[in-house]
Amino acid sequence: MNEFLRQLEIQRWDDHRYYHHSTINQSLHLVSAISFVVAYGLLFIDPPLAALLAWCVSMTTRQAGHFFFEPRGYDHVNEATHEYKEQIKVGYNLRRKVVLMAIWVLLPLVLWFDRSFFGLIAPSTDLWGYARDVGWLWLALGAGGLVFRTVQLFFLQGVTTGLVWATKILTDPFHDIWLYHKAPLKLLRGQLIDPAHGRRPAR
Repeated sequence: MNEFLRQLEIQRWDDHRYYHHSTINQSLHLVSAISFVVAYGLLFIDPPLAALLAWCVSMTTRQAGHFFFEPRGYDHVNEATHEYKEQIKVGYNLRRKVVLMAIWVLLPLVLWFDRSFFGLIAPSTDLWGYARDVGWLWLALGAGGLVFRTVQLFFLQGVTTGLVWATKILTDPFHDIWLYHKAPLKLLRGQLIDPAHGRRPAR
């Protein structure tokens, strides 16, 4: 258990120091984390609605922060190139995220032209039914993406690394709220790059 927690802390710290320099990105992660927590609660009440919230709000704000606001030049704080960080990324690096987000966009289009989704579901008869079916597909995509990368890591880096990464992903919303709750204030002060970046947050 101690080794598991140690690796979890390492993965969290590497993710923060390599990919969260921008306070805009951090602020968007805060919005994402809060909406993810709400989506977690909705999972027990209305799973497709939870998926719609998670993908349309949580994932879009989260990935917009990475794609549009995070610096990609040489990282002087960590003495690492963007290419190096992409290469050692445990989970979904930007290239893998492009593939995942492309599938996310394509699924509703496929469903629009085939409401039965190749005979796997009962065809919807109205727009709300279609939206809920999209939610179910996106829920399956989220779960499938998590399981796929976890099992892939089992073979690439070991079972412990895969389980640690899956745990990190599932608990990231709670951790991000704690980690980035001050980011909007820093942004309002005009600090586009976190002045405390590179220093471990106090526990």
